[in-house]
Amino acid sequence: MMSTKTTLLRAVRQYLVNLPRSSKQLVSVSADAVGFSVCALLATWLLFGLDRPLAGNAAICLLSAAIGIPLAWGQGLYQSIVRYIGLDLFVAGGKTALGAASGASLLLYATGMLAAPVRWGIVFCALSLIYICASRFLGRIFLVRRKSRHERESVIIYGAGEAAASLATGLFGNSDFLPVAMIDDDVQLYGKTVQGLVVHPPSTLGKLIRQTDASRVLLAIPSASRRKRREILERLSEYPVHVQTMPDLGDLVSGKARVDDISDVDVEDLLGRDPVPPYDELLRASVTGKSVMVTGAGGSIGSELCRQIIELDPKTLILFELSEIALYNIEREISERVSRRNSRCEVVPLLGSVRHEQRVTEILRSFSVNTVYHAAAYKHVPVVEHNLLEGVQNNVVGTLRTAKAAAASGVETFVLISTDKAVSPTSVMGATKRFAELVLQALNDRHDHTRFCMVRFGNVLESSGSVVPLFRQQIRNGGPVTVTHPEIIRYFMTIPEAAQLVIQAGGMANGGDVFVLNMGEPVKIRDLAMRMINLMGLTVKDADSPHGDIEIEYTGLRPAEKLYEELLIGSNVSGTRHPRIMRAEEEYIPYEQLKYLVDELVDASRELDREQARSVLLRSVHGYRPQNGIEDLVWVQRTGTTGTTKTRMSDTVVDFKPRSA
Repeated sequence: MMSTKTTLLRAVRQYLVNLPRSSKQLVSVSADAVGFSVCALLATWLLFGLDRPLAGNAAICLLSAAIGIPLAWGQGLYQSIVRYIGLDLFVAGGKTALGAASGASLLLYATGMLAAPVRWGIVFCALSLIYICASRFLGRIFLVRRKSRHERESVIIYGAGEAAASLATGLFGNSDFLPVAMIDDDVQLYGKTVQGLVVHPPSTLGKLIRQTDASRVLLAIPSASRRKRREILERLSEYPVHVQTMPDLGDLVSGKARVDDISDVDVEDLLGRDPVPPYDELLRASVTGKSVMVTGAGGSIGSELCRQIIELDPKTLILFELSEIALYNIEREISERVSRRNSRCEVVPLLGSVRHEQRVTEILRSFSVNTVYHAAAYKHVPVVEHNLLEGVQNNVVGTLRTAKAAAASGVETFVLISTDKAVSPTSVMGATKRFAELVLQALNDRHDHTRFCMVRFGNVLESSGSVVPLFRQQIRNGGPVTVTHPEIIRYFMTIPEAAQLVIQAGGMANGGDVFVLNMGEPVKIRDLAMRMINLMGLTVKDADSPHGDIEIEYTGLRPAEKLYEELLIGSNVSGTRHPRIMRAEEEYIPYEQLKYLVDELVDASRELDREQARSVLLRSVHGYRPQNGIEDLVWVQRTGTTGTTKTRMSDTVVDFKPRSA
């Protein structure tokens, strides 16, 4: 019998949900006609009893419905979807009830149908408001099928402020999650109730998880600093729960996200690095009102540079990119941003290679470029190691030709995006990036009108080749998570922060500067992987926990990979106006010697001579100590072995010169 009743209710619910919009409105209007009539009749009975003529009561009912329904329509009550109606119902319902009561009372007073129309109007208003709100919330309860308490996943909310209260409200209306408790660090809130949930101290989290069988913790602390969030996440990583977070305060204010938009924890929160507010004058110094070009505009760093530059009101932004699809994507995104901002900036998408000096020169002169951010590079260590000559051509020769074009075209500022792998490199990528730095240092001595500088920093989160998206995907696929070595350590920074600091560094360049970004504390990659696994509600599978969920697999260091990276070649470093930007004074090669070395690299590339190319890098890049032979895949295929390189007898000794502060 119960099963038949349940089936019937489901059929009715489905029938009503599937009705056309006009039919649903007709049902609502009909229901309200009856509802207003009943409220009018009930108000009359409460005040005057039923010893009244039937025709008079019927007239009052018709009058009330005739006034109430148009007012309800005007307040949008018939345009709202009952299943998703919210607290705004009280406002619309209140206006409708008050308007219907006032209008009916005036007409009743004018016609003399009732002895006390004002008192009747007050009672009718109250009853109508109750009816309007109750009928629609009951309709919502009936039409929205929610899972039972046991079918919904129990979640604990970390936070007890306004954001947490809003999140709890949203989750109570959700059919998948059921909030069961709140956690907060504020001792004054302990034991109090927020949206029906008791607030507990963090020390009781383990007990709460066992009592409520919660499998998920939602962070509702959008205004907390990165450092504070990191401390909380370190505590939460000890428990077998999936930790997720609501959007940060900036996204909520801008409307980019809603309170109940929950997602996995950002890795930036794991690092706990609070951003330093940018110095507006440094940001704008080389950008605002100027013609700016970004090479490699479609890459991870290049695209973020474009996003931030467009917010600084340049006159022209030239997107220079070798990849057609990358150029298409970044041009479309930047153009949409320009349109939203009503900016007058001209966005110029151009295909081309940084190795084509005449093409670059033509562009720089045609658009009177003032500032160049040179982000175009091959930067994936194993890929460059397997394609040695292409790495040399793009990272070294491409930088030289682009920089020479900039000097010949009167560019004011040229900023090279460098890497920590340029310091004491063990890889071809690191060696070529250090050589690119030497190119700018040498050119700076020959050109007074162009300020050449470089900005050196470590890994950026979520960039192409970053371990973070790889780990996240591996965890979702059930593992294993691959780490090259248990002791490998890296510096990390978010892409937006890195791009912002690059722009500010360019704004304080004097010429020949090597700017080094303060990357904070280094991170052990193994610990990062373990924390990401734990915060997704899973456990690490190892010898101590053979029944864990995700295994960490150590694959061994890749060719030319280092256990740790450095940011400085020497100790001659000084601070700048910005607390996270340092200026290093490092030795360089005079231009005439450097030109000879570059010519050797060009000849080696033309002759496909990997040994000669590597020999030049060994002589010219201080501290280059490769731990492997030549790993170029074509070379290996041709020779059947990896090669080792010795400095040739005819090679000249490079004369390094110190650069004074």
